[in-house]
Amino acid sequence: MSDATMNTASFYEGLEFGENKVVITAMLTSEFGKEIRIAFKAGQIMREHKTKFPITVMTLRGNIEFSVAGQTAVLAAGDVIALDGDVLHELKATQDSVVRLSLHKSDTVERVKKVLEL
Repeated sequence: MSDATMNTASFYEGLEFGENKVVITAMLTSEFGKEIRIAFKAGQIMREHKTKFPITVMTLRGNIEFSVAGQTAVLAAGDVIALDGDVLHELKATQDSVVRLSLHKSDTVERVKKVLEL
């Protein structure tokens, strides 16, 4: 029997939407990455930004416009997109939405939160 522990989290438990800005919550950290919840009210935006690490973004609820280099993909609930590092991108919610952001283990939640200050 191993001494390993099992980390769990619910992306819906304790879910809160901010009236004036996107709400970013760290959900899990493991030795290989970080899972972040981003809650958007319809119309809220994470302005163009980038990270030096690859990311994966999955819409859990709602609808997100994910824009890269003048092209926009609409991510409905259940859709997922992977992005290489150093690629400028922007997210806009067209409905109240919940997004799962998977970060590289060397990336930080603080960096993601600073995007809201741009």
